Amino acid sequence: MVKNRVTREDALAFHLEPTPGKWEINATVPMTTQRDLSLAYSPGVAVPCEEIAAKPELAYDYTNKGNLVAVISNGTAVLGLGNLGALGSKPVMEGKSVLFKRFADVNSIDIELDTEDPDAFCEAVRLMGPTFGGINLEDIKAPECFIIEQRLKEEMDIPVFHDDQHGTAVICAAGLINALHISGKKIEDVKIVLNGAGAAGIACIELLKAMGAKHENCIVCDTKGVIYQRRTEGMNQWKSAHAITTELRTLEEAMEGADVFLGVSAKGAVTPEMVKNMADNPVIFAMANPDPEITPEEAHAVRVDAIVATGRSDYPNQVNNVLGFPYLFRGALDIHARAINDEMKIACAHALAHLARQDVPDEVAVAYGTKLTFGRDYIIPTPFDPRLIHVVPPAVARAGMDTGVARRPIVDMEGYKEALKLRMDPTASILRGINARARANQHTIVFAEGDDPRVLRAAVQYQRAGFGRALVVGRPDDVKAKLTAEGLADAVRELRVVNAANTEHLASYKEFLYNRLQRKGHDRSDIHRMATRDRHVFASLMLAHGHADGMVTGATRKSAHVLELINHVFDAGPHDGAVGVTAVLNRGRIVLIADTLVHEWPDETDLADIAERGADVARALGLEPRVAFLSFSTFGYPVSERAEKMHKAPEVLDQRRVDFEYEGEMTVDVALNAQAQEAYPFSRLTGPANVLVMPARHSASISVKLMQEMAGATVIGPILAGIDRPIQICSTVSTVNDILNMAVLASSTARDK
Repeated sequence: MVKNRVTREDALAFHLEPTPGKWEINATVPMTTQRDLSLAYSPGVAVPCEEIAAKPELAYDYTNKGNLVAVISNGTAVLGLGNLGALGSKPVMEGKSVLFKRFADVNSIDIELDTEDPDAFCEAVRLMGPTFGGINLEDIKAPECFIIEQRLKEEMDIPVFHDDQHGTAVICAAGLINALHISGKKIEDVKIVLNGAGAAGIACIELLKAMGAKHENCIVCDTKGVIYQRRTEGMNQWKSAHAITTELRTLEEAMEGADVFLGVSAKGAVTPEMVKNMADNPVIFAMANPDPEITPEEAHAVRVDAIVATGRSDYPNQVNNVLGFPYLFRGALDIHARAINDEMKIACAHALAHLARQDVPDEVAVAYGTKLTFGRDYIIPTPFDPRLIHVVPPAVARAGMDTGVARRPIVDMEGYKEALKLRMDPTASILRGINARARANQHTIVFAEGDDPRVLRAAVQYQRAGFGRALVVGRPDDVKAKLTAEGLADAVRELRVVNAANTEHLASYKEFLYNRLQRKGHDRSDIHRMATRDRHVFASLMLAHGHADGMVTGATRKSAHVLELINHVFDAGPHDGAVGVTAVLNRGRIVLIADTLVHEWPDETDLADIAERGADVARALGLEPRVAFLSFSTFGYPVSERAEKMHKAPEVLDQRRVDFEYEGEMTVDVALNAQAQEAYPFSRLTGPANVLVMPARHSASISVKLMQEMAGATVIGPILAGIDRPIQICSTVSTVNDILNMAVLASSTARDK
């Protein structure tokens, strides 16, 4: 597995751009007219206020309470960094908030409380209770975290969940269910050794006992050794609850004959000798971060029968909290739960365990570069499994209903599952698929404009993210100076800088170019200047000769001019089958707009070609194409000769018998709005279009830039389709992330080596 390298500069830039932080607030209702404002605030807002005051449960209907979770910390135990204080913890809490949204469509706001006093902390959270549907406590040190959580559970009537404790416990339990299944053991029979008696460790052992593990079979260790009856050193009430009668005093002694080891302690706490002395088919969950108690390689070197899990993504069986907390809260919120109880946590664990035993979708296999099947190296689902959202929350919700914590039980569970499938942003899976294919391909991408700092940063990120190799066209001294000015001096040795002066292929490049252009008014001196001085031509020549797998350009020069230069090397003109397709992503939707690059004023035959290329790009992105030919008229009205070609283009596709949906001419609202489409029951489209064929290049360009500037849409493209090599042309206003997306897209669509 290719490791994703993240530097300090990468991390700081990510949090700084395009705006500081990781989330913002957007209105879900119109706020444009005076009437809108009157309904949203005074006087209209008085009506729901009165309704809620009379019947408090209506807050779930008339406000965002039912889908809002607070992520709250005082920063006393931030990741592996210790006590950074409330403000120092804010980036982590913002991150947790966006994970809630990304994985389960739960709205979340981070709150950092500047106090280490449990009483003050609890009082602050309790007073905010009416605002939220749930409270996620985070990064609070032990033992205060136990005190705070227990007290808030008693005082509040919404779920209070300390993820550092229970999130780890739930995923650990899910993995253990499957590990014991594989090894043929039962939880009530196995000897379990836990090393690390902090918040996560105590929660893990308590949940396993709730699932059937016997108290006398569970040995808990801390830095002082085994926690046994009558031990006084380093004890507290939470550790004492798990003390057993035993003569064992050290972790090494406890590990002899153990079936299960759970580690939430420190790197190197477990030795190979300890693993060697465990029972047959030992289960080892070495969950210390960033480095486990023992690595899988070390464990398997002495015990090939071991089932090993860690907290790291670069090893199989990652115990990752993101598999739990988003879906636990999703299920709890959807039943308006008063709490998240043990039964709901156990239901979550069993749902995860069951999911890991099912056939893994192809998109997950693509994302991880291998076919995952249930077994010793796959006992826990991956975080990007698309089934999690509609498998885990229903199990949690059902358990909540069965145990009486639901205010509003779900009547139609099958309908609920279908609704969950529709909650998630489809563009996320598309982008994930593109990234996964690129990472699996490991293609070499040439960045033509190595004189631009944005391009250099994108090239560095392409390599450091593990997508493949980046080549930049430029002068080594200039690249070094620009990278250093960007705070990336350490990346100078990582990038390969190419140009006419340091390539051994210049002669063959020039001969190839001369043979193409000698009858188009160019002599050998022209060819020499082009090949040696123009970076776009040079990069195109590299691609044409197989010295790169894809190309990214356009950040420094207008796309029309860049296309002219590319045409010196490739046949990318209007009559060569080339088409510019731009992907526009906004608010969970993706549409492809064409032609944004090649055809100035296409006729009906050109439009049919554009539609076919657009459909090809849609399929490459994982979409089933639905093509709409756009105009200011819909199905012949109003009548205009300007719309005639848009009316004829579908007839051309009729003759070609293409294998995708298409319709037109139509206005953009009819193309994209399912309700507007109902007025035309004869339409061949079965849903909103995702490929929009424009009447001319200017209308396509205007549409894309209007969406980008006014709606804040993410724009990828134009994607140059219809030629046999991936060439992606950025706009001159592209950000580093835009350029990186283009490189990833080029890699994902490049031909296999």
